[in-house]
Amino acid sequence: MNKGTPLVEMRDISIAFGGIKAVDHVTIDLYPGEVVGLLGHNGAGKSTLIKCLSGAYQADSGQTLINGQPVTINNPRDAREQNIETIYQTLALADNLTAAGNLFLGRELVSSRGFLDESAMEAETRKIMGRLNPNFRKFNVPVSALSGGQRQSVAIARAVYFNAKILIMDEPTAALGPHETQMVSELIQELKTQGLGIFLIEHDIHNVMKLCDRASVMKNGQLVGTVNVNEVTDEDILSMIILGKKPAKAA
Repeated sequence: MNKGTPLVEMRDISIAFGGIKAVDHVTIDLYPGEVVGLLGHNGAGKSTLIKCLSGAYQADSGQTLINGQPVTINNPRDAREQNIETIYQTLALADNLTAAGNLFLGRELVSSRGFLDESAMEAETRKIMGRLNPNFRKFNVPVSALSGGQRQSVAIARAVYFNAKILIMDEPTAALGPHETQMVSELIQELKTQGLGIFLIEHDIHNVMKLCDRASVMKNGQLVGTVNVNEVTDEDILSMIILGKKPAKAA
């Protein structure tokens, strides 16, 4: 089993909206080089829980620890300071800019004379893309001309370049075809080898079985359980989602 200190521990997290408990005393963790899938029906609480980590929401109670140290995350800036980056389905890319323009958006490199250093930004982009997605070649076109998988790799490169250690990915392959999905799964494998921890919010059980080391299932704001993916079947996870029951062998 995993050794050492988790990258992230969310302990006993609760948050309510208008008296309804969206997340009810949930505890999950994430280790370096690990992918943890978060599953559950819409409204199960998985996105709300993760938004407490990304700084979009503040939990009413509970504690978040990063590398064993308690932290306070009140907003996305606090999350980024803890090296937490979120990649939403919408990707938040500027369509009219190149990969380099997007990578350094809001954090542009400037030369000693105070001009935008386009060549330095492109060189850095080529370097990080070479590490993450060696087949990427489209450095001189706006990202609107890129495929879904290529756009996803630009968003991931931006997070990794700025030292993300903890990545939250919201259904990264939802709108992609098989080839593109394969590209993203290779990216995720590469990030694992670099020691990043990834929370994967996912609806597709097959993706979870393929990409994740563990799966945490939520239902009605509560944690049904966390299982090692290689110890359960698709049906086990499906019954956790639908029936809210943990498989006997994983109990």
